Amino acid sequence: MSVDPALTGAAGTALPVALDAAGGDHGAPPNVEGAVQAARAGVSVLLVGDQVRLHAELGRHEGSASLPLEVVHADDVIGMDEHATDVRSRAQASINVCTRLVREGRASAAVSMGHSGATMASALLTLGRLKGVDRPAILTHLPARGGFTTMLDVGANADVRAVYLAQWAQLATVYLRVLEGREQPTVGLLSIGEEDHKGSALVLEAHALLRALHGQGINFHGNIEGRDIFLGTTDIVVTDGFTGNVCLKLAEGEAKVMFGWVRDAIQGSVRGKLGGLLVRPALRGLADRMDPSTYGASILIGVRGLAFIGHGSADARAVKNALLRAARAHEAGLIPRLQAALDAGPVAQPGA
Repeated sequence: MSVDPALTGAAGTALPVALDAAGGDHGAPPNVEGAVQAARAGVSVLLVGDQVRLHAELGRHEGSASLPLEVVHADDVIGMDEHATDVRSRAQASINVCTRLVREGRASAAVSMGHSGATMASALLTLGRLKGVDRPAILTHLPARGGFTTMLDVGANADVRAVYLAQWAQLATVYLRVLEGREQPTVGLLSIGEEDHKGSALVLEAHALLRALHGQGINFHGNIEGRDIFLGTTDIVVTDGFTGNVCLKLAEGEAKVMFGWVRDAIQGSVRGKLGGLLVRPALRGLADRMDPSTYGASILIGVRGLAFIGHGSADARAVKNALLRAARAHEAGLIPRLQAALDAGPVAQPGA
């Protein structure tokens, strides 16, 4: 691995965020543009990928030479159509270089818009798990009434045990306290009914476990239904990764269809077009709230280091927001505070 000088930036600046600048559907351009935007907002960034390509992209952005941006060479990248297990044999892949920089203390976090499975695998292999965590989960934010709902897992673990859900509830609780200032966030367990006796065997077991932990680091609301996710009934929604991923993709797809319907209705008549001029500012604000790029990337919570996973189709705005979120998580001391909460307990122990 070839690393440019001044990896930690100029004296007095924060530890940089490592960005897999080769990852994603569109490669370097949106990654570099997003990094430039984040750097202008005060975040130091290590751009990991082919150094010739990255320097060429940086040259397209006026003033980038004076920003806190450094290039770290990686001569390989795991493509979106390749296997996540390739991280084991491809040490110089850009995502592996990113997670190693975090492990070595030269970067505060790893951010990738590339192969999500490879990012998860690399983070687990390189950084390991926090003590007290069986399986890390992908935590994301979904727009909801009154703000957003935090949901996990949304894709890391299709098959789970009840103990995982209890651990994730505690991790998400600490996350919201540290980064969003929510002192007593409520936890809801996704099920097919609000009643305690409804749900699969997994849900029933998880419900009993979460109920027993209520008031001991977890503020358990009880079961919630799918509609409650967007009503903001609880601050946190816990579920298995299969169900969570379906909910996430359903929400994203429905948002696109809904805005298509609105566009068609506005453009369908002269009256609609006139009305559209009046509601355009409000619709822009709504579109911004529902745009995944607003949140940038989702954290892989439960690993012993900060790792963020974004959409392969991410644009520069998403990359910028992901870098800002990663830097904020590091500055808030999220990882040590998560570990401290797990150490303090009580919560279901690994393998229980």
